[in-house]
Amino acid sequence: MKDTPEGYMQDAQGNLVPQEKVKPEHKLEDELVRRLAMSALKLNETLATFKETALSEAQALRDMVAQNYGATIGGKKGNMTLKSYDGAFEMQVAVSDRLTFGPELHAAKELIDRCVERWSEGLNDNIHALVNHAFQVNKEGRIDTGRVLGLRRLDIKDGEWQRAMEAISDAVRTDSSKTYIRFYQRDPETGVRTAIPLDLAGV
Repeated sequence: MKDTPEGYMQDAQGNLVPQEKVKPEHKLEDELVRRLAMSALKLNETLATFKETALSEAQALRDMVAQNYGATIGGKKGNMTLKSYDGAFEMQVAVSDRLTFGPELHAAKELIDRCVERWSEGLNDNIHALVNHAFQVNKEGRIDTGRVLGLRRLDIKDGEWQRAMEAISDAVRTDSSKTYIRFYQRDPETGVRTAIPLDLAGV
């Protein structure tokens, strides 16, 4: 970003406006937002550093336990829950995968459509609506993985349907993974566990 010449302010369209032409309330708003945004950026950097440190130390503890005892803290993909000895504090590490579908999904949809066409009586209209709902795109323009994978829970004894469910399973791809870290505090009197918010929306 280019430095704004002295005596001017730059508007949202990139135009240089003489300061005497800018309303006092707009100058105050500009100063307030810039000052608080800079503080927010510093807090963001602090939280990012804290997350990196916390995850590193938690992984180091996990590795030490595995080395000393041949056991692993937590579950698959790095998920783990650590607690203080008195149970007052808890730290959770959760790894979430973002799933997408490969080209096998198109074959699955064709097989399912053929099944629905064969099932021409009874509740088949409802099943057709369920299938179409599952393959609709969400607000981000992507097929909702949860809805499609939910079709596999339907107990339908049909060879073509079963092949479609296999195609859905083969279509699943792990696009990316994101690691979350959460902290909790337990009230010593009530035993109620509450989250320690690390985001502004949760404070």
